[in-house]
This record gives sequence, C-alpha cells and structure tokens, in this order.
Amino acid sequence: MEFVHPVIVGKRALPAEAIESPDVVPVLRTLVAPGDVVVAAATASCAAVASLLRRAPAWGATTLWLGAGPRPPSGSADHVLWLGSTDGAWSGDLVLLYHLLWELTHVCFEHPGLLREEPCTGEVCITCSDQARLGEVITSADAGLATVRTASGAESVETALVGPVRAGDLVLVHAGTAIGRVDE
Repeated sequence: MEFVHPVIVGKRALPAEAIESPDVVPVLRTLVAPGDVVVAAATASCAAVASLLRRAPAWGATTLWLGAGPRPPSGSADHVLWLGSTDGAWSGDLVLLYHLLWELTHVCFEHPGLLREEPCTGEVCITCSDQARLGEVITSADAGLATVRTASGAESVETALVGPVRAGDLVLVHAGTAIGRVDE
C-alpha cells in the first residue's frame, strides 16, 4: 500500500495493482506496459510467478521477486530480495524488506538524476545494437511470420530459424528475426 499511498506527506505516489489469481500471466499481459515494475511476493517454487517474471521483460517491465526459503534460480528476476529462512519471513522480516524498498524508491525520487538514463550517442550504439531481445509471440502465421510483443511494442518477426511458434511462446529477437526459443 505504501507505493500507492506514501506515508510521508508530499511524496509522490506510485500507481499499483494487486493481483491475486492462480494464473497471473493472462491478467498482467493486458495490464503491464513498458516501463512498469512487476513486483512478486512468492516462494521460489511458485510456477505461476516464475512464468510471469520470465515474460515481463518482453513486455518492457522490470522485475522484482520478494520471497523466503530456497532461492529462485539465478536470472529469474532483474532484482531479488530474499530471506534464507522462512521463520517469521511472511509476517515480519519480508515486510521489513518491502518497507526498505519503499524508502529507497522515495530516495531516488528526491534525486531525479538517479532516474535519468543517458542516451546512446553516435549513429550506432555498440552496446545496444548487437543484442537479442526477449519477445512473446502474440499471433503466428503459416508463412513464417509472427507478431511478437517486445519491450518496444508489437513487431512483425520472421520465425523460419526457430520453426513454428504459437501464441505465448517466448523467443529471442534480433534484427526482425527470431533467432532462438526460450524454453520453460
């Protein structure tokens, strides 16, 4: 709730939506927009959260996984705040981590320079230009083309290198071509 209604008077509120559903992917697929942050509070064994956090980069969202107990695999989320022990985790310690995150978020708002990304310079950015991006297939056609959702929006992508794809499949996109699949 603190993200929506800050306790400190005059602090900027953040829009948030709490989703409690056994299948969060279809719900959030329509709600998440590029630039959003998807925060999940769940154990590492929660398959629905793992699937959601795998797809969120294709939607342009940053991911944060809060939890306790055995950790999720490396790379499961952009940021992981985790407690090794489950003793009291879901009642007190995890809430403390959440509040710390909230405080740090508002510290960033106090320093706008921390939020600004430096734009690439020159005709070609060597860092940005040669990487594959995660995409989620929206629709596919028999002609080897698919509409794929990436962080920059929907794109028409050639799929001949990866074979037939279905809606919901995750692919790596480079130069308008699906160059690999991302499997469960």
